[in-house]
Amino acid sequence: MAIAKAEKPLPKKKKITAKTLKSQRALLIAAAIFVIYGIVFYYVPLVGWLMAFQDYSPRLGFLGSEFIGIDKFKFLFSDKTFLRVIRNTLAMGVLNLVTSTFMAILFAILLNEVRNTRAKKVVQTVSYLPHFLSWIIVTGILHDVLASGGIVNELLLKFGWVDKPVNFFAKPEWFWGLVAFSNVWKETGWNAIIYLAAITSIDPSLYEAAAIDGAGRWQRIKNVTLPGIRPTIMILLLLSIGNVLNAGFEVQYLLGNGLVQSVSQTIDIYVLRWGISQNDYSLGTAAGLFKSFVSIVLIVIVNQLARHYGEERLY
Repeated sequence: MAIAKAEKPLPKKKKITAKTLKSQRALLIAAAIFVIYGIVFYYVPLVGWLMAFQDYSPRLGFLGSEFIGIDKFKFLFSDKTFLRVIRNTLAMGVLNLVTSTFMAILFAILLNEVRNTRAKKVVQTVSYLPHFLSWIIVTGILHDVLASGGIVNELLLKFGWVDKPVNFFAKPEWFWGLVAFSNVWKETGWNAIIYLAAITSIDPSLYEAAAIDGAGRWQRIKNVTLPGIRPTIMILLLLSIGNVLNAGFEVQYLLGNGLVQSVSQTIDIYVLRWGISQNDYSLGTAAGLFKSFVSIVLIVIVNQLARHYGEERLY
């Protein structure tokens, strides 16, 4: 008869005493500052969600404005413009998520394979510099490059691929691609930093063992690098899913025009034009509340799917 091994007793929890609090007062004060900051700037403003259920008037305030229930939400979902805006926001959000994630992972892997340390540092530095540029500058560069007299049209004309300059900003079917390209160019280098950090944390002995077994460079990437950064990819994807409806405001607003308005408007632009510009704060709040609700639902669903399939998850 096997003798059961005695289980180790769980360590006793330390009691929080006045002496402990006094010794940790610097950390507690620093933590309290961030907690207060979060409450003041993240939770107190949520009171403004009441406007979505009121016919809000700045003169009357929250207490004096008439409560109208979900009338503003009914108006939103009966408005064809808003339904088109949801389509645009979701399409551009998913496109940005897929292209940005794929390019960041690809760039990090390729950069990790560079053996020249100096060249590697130069490329990495140059690649994440666009992150620090404002969208005004980025869209300005894009306008210059794709203008009728820009370098892209000059090359197309020189090689005979087109007969006349192409107006890239007048074609609705190209607008989403331009937005995705802008995000990739601006953020790929910056997004790749965390993937590079994850790659450097992989045990070098795994690469050595794979090389001894005859694995080539691409096989080592497939069988060592990608599985090694898989948890990081999953966590970042989960965090990014909640921002799918945050497809952007600046780039769409700056690149958009009357010719592509049907595909360029996002929920944020809708809130600006119909909520703030028309002084209908309740309508703008209802649109923003809808976006927040969908983001929370997406995070919960994807997190549950990750839990079901045994992947890394947020909670």
